[in-house]
Amino acid sequence: MDSQKFRTVAEFSEPMSARITAAMLNDNGIPAAVFGDVSAYPSLGYAKGIEVKVNEDDYEKALSLLAAADKAE
Repeated sequence: MDSQKFRTVAEFSEPMSARITAAMLNDNGIPAAVFGDVSAYPSLGYAKGIEVKVNEDDYEKALSLLAAADKAE
């Protein structure tokens, strides 16, 4: 991902779902990264949700792809 502004396209409470979503976006040509999945205190849970973020320019395309994937399930 380059130095553009990032936007959150999905939020999860557990890391595996976030990683699967980011991988699906990456596989479809949208660079995506997971933020907030590492905690110094894992036994306490996460203070915030785990976010999947994309470059601002890819935001709308990512939302469309995620909506299509949700509809297909």
